[in-house]
Amino acid sequence: MTSGKTVRAAIEDLRGAVAGLESAIDRRFDRELDQGEIESEVRRVNTDRSRLAQELDQSQFRANRLEEVNREVSRRLVTAMETIRAVLDR
Repeated sequence: MTSGKTVRAAIEDLRGAVAGLESAIDRRFDRELDQGEIESEVRRVNTDRSRLAQELDQSQFRANRLEEVNREVSRRLVTAMETIRAVLDR
């Protein structure tokens, strides 16, 4: 082999190595970008979950309060009906 062919072969090897390095860098960059997007999505999901949990707690509180008010109104209606019956029976 002549020195010219050896240099050309070395240059081609170097080009191949540089291309492989560039490809590896691109893949790494894409993975880090994907990882950043995944982390951002996880943060959004956690924020939504927290907000929904808070809304659920508030809804449950309102439902419990409405149930209490409903029982009180029902009790008062029964008392009023009994009073009316007592008046009508006299």
